[in-house]
Amino acid sequence: MLDTLSLMGAGFLNALSPINLLMMAAGVAMGIVIGCMPGLSAAMGVALMLPMTFTMKAETGLIVLGAIYCGAIFGGSISAILIHTPGTPASAATAIEGYQMTLQGKAGKALFTACYSSFWGGLLSCISLYFFSPLLAKLTLKFMSAEYFWLSLFGLTIIAGVSSKSVIKGLMSGALGLLLSTVGLDPISGVKRFMPTSYFAEGINTTCALIGLFSMSQVFILAEKKIKERARATKFSDKMSLTREERRTIRPTIIRSWIIGNLIGILPGAGASIACFLGYNTSKQFSKHKELFGNGSIEGVAGSEAANNAVTGGSLIPTLTLGIPGESVTAVLMGGLIIQGLTPGPELFGKYAPMTYTFFAGFVLVQFFMLGIGLLGCRGFAQISRLSDAILIPCVTVLCFVGSYAIHKNIMDIVVMLSFGVLGYLMRKFDLNTAAVVLALILGPIGEKGLRNALRGSQGDFRVLFSSVVCWVLIILCVIGILSPIFMNRLEKKAEKEAISGTGEDLEKLTEEDSV
Repeated sequence: MLDTLSLMGAGFLNALSPINLLMMAAGVAMGIVIGCMPGLSAAMGVALMLPMTFTMKAETGLIVLGAIYCGAIFGGSISAILIHTPGTPASAATAIEGYQMTLQGKAGKALFTACYSSFWGGLLSCISLYFFSPLLAKLTLKFMSAEYFWLSLFGLTIIAGVSSKSVIKGLMSGALGLLLSTVGLDPISGVKRFMPTSYFAEGINTTCALIGLFSMSQVFILAEKKIKERARATKFSDKMSLTREERRTIRPTIIRSWIIGNLIGILPGAGASIACFLGYNTSKQFSKHKELFGNGSIEGVAGSEAANNAVTGGSLIPTLTLGIPGESVTAVLMGGLIIQGLTPGPELFGKYAPMTYTFFAGFVLVQFFMLGIGLLGCRGFAQISRLSDAILIPCVTVLCFVGSYAIHKNIMDIVVMLSFGVLGYLMRKFDLNTAAVVLALILGPIGEKGLRNALRGSQGDFRVLFSSVVCWVLIILCVIGILSPIFMNRLEKKAEKEAISGTGEDLEKLTEEDSV
């Protein structure tokens, strides 16, 4: 206990260094800019900035990525409130009440509510991050080769299934990623596998694949559409504040949404888009002023924003301890961990504990930067949300090329990035899951080594894969991971229908950019 407290204290001291504070502010501002521009996403922002963190210390790089993540989730609420277009799918429910408040001349109040609730949702989620992560990491110490095989399989089934509308398409995406993960030298025998050139000896460059799948594919999606002028953000003159009574009113809503968002974040594959609707619906069910919902309720805005920001801390728990990302953003962040030479699991809380607790402390401080920058810069960020795709497309393209080349200064990295950009574009067209491909690239080698080492140690006896209680628990979780999409899709559809009932608004208008 004393060791943990000392690590926490040392983590805050390290996080408060000038360079880390500067990176927090820059990361949050960058994340808000990305989040408030319809068509971009938090995953895309983190993927684009990933190469920039290679020259930084591991903890500083992770803090930057975490800051972009949190900033982007909040930033989506700005365009949702002011131009009725969610910047990210995670703010779709915020648009319902937020835009109604804007029409009533209460845009400042709506933005303050969103920022205030996002702050508390994110800050409270850090409690579970501190409490559950070390406990779960200790559990992984009992994992042997067979357990790691089932763990990687569980991660693939749940992310491939839950984050795709079709179970078959989700599993197909995961299978494609597994196939790509076999490119390179065999990890045990050293035999060449699917290697057109020696460049692929160590496998496909994960960072280039991330940039291509999440960023370059988005450029192709934006480029094929007719470039049109975005709606002008509504100017507001009311104060960005809430009365003491209004803060007291939304307090229970924030606490409920924090619990909902945290649980959704810990569940791999669910994501902030589900959490925002569940948080909104729960706030409506428990509200004493149900008549205000659909007509500009601050409880509705608070419920949505506290829930989607509470996902951020929750989704980091399975990512850092089990190597199973909670959603696509943390899949990219886990890629950053591995590139830094860090493996999710007990080592992060043992050998690399100072770095891990510095990141945790930085994640706490990021919430305060998000609150300050959000409140001070909302008017400016609102104008950024009108940035035309004609400017956005070339800017993102340049960042994709520069980021890919900067990794090893090898032209082949750009070729890989473009190839995965085309692959990501085609996958989106056929409604396949790009996050599952990334996860399979990361978990594939871990699962392969686990399976082959387990069989080698048992002289080829397959019973070793069913020899422990942990193996059976993971097998059951794999089955649940495959079947859970049926439940999760029904839950999301039900939440969306309940969220818009009585508002007179069509869901497709509220989530115009959701499919992007």
